[in-house]
Amino acid sequence: MSNAAHAVQPAVRLDIHPVAGRIGAEVRGVTLSGSLDAATVEAIQAALVEHKVIFFRGQDQLDDQGQEAFAKLLGEPVAHPTVPVRDGTEYLLELDGAEGRRANSWHTDVTFVEAYPKASILRNVVAPEAGGDTVWANTASAYDDLTDELKALADKLWAVHSNEYDYAATKPNADPARLEHYRKVFTSTVYETEHPVVRVHPVSGERSLLLGHFVKRLKGLSQHDSQHLFAVLQSHVTRLENTVRWRWQAGDVAIWDNRATQHYAVDDYGTQPRIVRRVTLAGEVPVGVDGQRSRTVRKA
Repeated sequence: MSNAAHAVQPAVRLDIHPVAGRIGAEVRGVTLSGSLDAATVEAIQAALVEHKVIFFRGQDQLDDQGQEAFAKLLGEPVAHPTVPVRDGTEYLLELDGAEGRRANSWHTDVTFVEAYPKASILRNVVAPEAGGDTVWANTASAYDDLTDELKALADKLWAVHSNEYDYAATKPNADPARLEHYRKVFTSTVYETEHPVVRVHPVSGERSLLLGHFVKRLKGLSQHDSQHLFAVLQSHVTRLENTVRWRWQAGDVAIWDNRATQHYAVDDYGTQPRIVRRVTLAGEVPVGVDGQRSRTVRKA
């Protein structure tokens, strides 16, 4: 786990059970709601920074409005920049496997915008009997694993992130008409943003690798070199040692620090139903090792 020093220890001690060695912990004995006390919210925030993703079983009391109300305690909820929210909600994005919304490639949420979300809160509504797990990766421990030479190189790199990418390559078995419809919705506004490949976390000070499937290219490199170097760095993120895998049950809630993780929804559940609903929280503009901030280069 993170060895980052935190200036203030939370007043409330949560019942925390690590799930994997480098990332992920289950929090027990907390009932999530929009009326949760401030001390418990502070403890949840601290656990999130330390463990990167935290899990809460059996939160059946939450409905869509309850999820949004709880999210407001952790930060400022924001709607997805291009995909419409679920009817009757302000910010909630529904991912229904039956509709082809299966996020089965490694990514950090919405990195194609400048100040992408700092955290995501995901609630499972319908879980498959088998399959449909989600895997998270610790991008800070991935950076720590790099050799000094690779760190020095990564510290200087910038990447262009965009929501315009090859959907057919990531979803080769999807229905073409449905895939094209989703692509048109997702790219109704096309974004390109330059981010540092190494981001400094605004709370812990940790350095982490800011990559994932929204990366279009690395700046200053040929497409060939960019693809190869991206693959080298991305492979450090997704090493099994840096990951945690969660077996969903209906009513589970996962919260992850979107500034220090990537995730992958495993598409192995066939035609079984799987529905999850997500609220994201407004984030800060990333800052690189040299103090430079991310910048939008295209919005059309």
